[in-house]
Amino acid sequence: MDSGKTRKSTLSVWGGETGRFTNGAVTSPVVHSVAFAYDDLDEWHAVATGKSEGFIYSRNTNPTVQVLEEKTRVLESGEAATSFSTGMGAISNTLFALLGPGKRVVSIKDTYGGASKIFLEFLPAYNVKVHLCDTTDHEQIEAEIAKGCDLVYLETPTNPTLKVVDIKRLSTAAKKVGAVTVVDNTFASPINQNPLALGADLVIHSATKFLCGHSDAMGGLLCGKKELVEKVFRYREINGASLQAEPAYLIARGMKTLELRIERQNTSALRIAQYLKVHKKGKRCFLSRIGNTSGSQYCEKSDVRVWRCVKFCIGWRL
Repeated sequence: MDSGKTRKSTLSVWGGETGRFTNGAVTSPVVHSVAFAYDDLDEWHAVATGKSEGFIYSRNTNPTVQVLEEKTRVLESGEAATSFSTGMGAISNTLFALLGPGKRVVSIKDTYGGASKIFLEFLPAYNVKVHLCDTTDHEQIEAEIAKGCDLVYLETPTNPTLKVVDIKRLSTAAKKVGAVTVVDNTFASPINQNPLALGADLVIHSATKFLCGHSDAMGGLLCGKKELVEKVFRYREINGASLQAEPAYLIARGMKTLELRIERQNTSALRIAQYLKVHKKGKRCFLSRIGNTSGSQYCEKSDVRVWRCVKFCIGWRL
């Protein structure tokens, strides 16, 4: 399926599901099998070495999980995709697969709490140098990148402060020093923003949140350049943070209504923000492109629409 010519509403439904499923099933079957059988050792070896298509062991790959990975890949227009048991599994496996002793990463101070803990505690324990910049100070971020780094990690909009960074500008700075740019696109979703089109190398999603949309399954996804995705996949298949078939099915099913949900959430968030902006009890309201956030101007540059998330304070300071 050509992600460049097909509407995202169609990709959300049919991405990864254009082929014929077993026994003529019209939806992706939930394949719980851990191992997969072949008629002889030669056939098994051909699949195990990648010469033939197929599956060997569900910790590595699984038919149901593969559907979800492909659906995410086409929505983000990536070269490849892989999955994880949780969003934090996606973040941690990506960072540990691409970084090591002596490497340096530049990021922002407003990343998701779990990611911040990795930057502040776990990576330094492995002698990885970490520098966290003020999220909206792009000059400071560019200056730190220019000093030399191996990876730039961004999150936009941030969870939960909804700050926005300029992906294209910072990806350009990263390329000048040969660094890999990783963007957590969880809060924007592929409907509102596509970081790969703005110069990022890898995109992360906590599928637990908006991709799934129903709070009944956990998962994480990574897509982008094939070489980098495969490197993280090789780390993940041994590390063991693999996504199981049942939550993969639930996430993929939830994604069929992804564009419908996001469009309505965009509209609702804007209406709520406009109401709170003039309400006498509204103290602070955070919504990109409404003019009340320090990063709102970067939304236009990133070619995104109004975020479906709105954060507000009534009667107390934040």
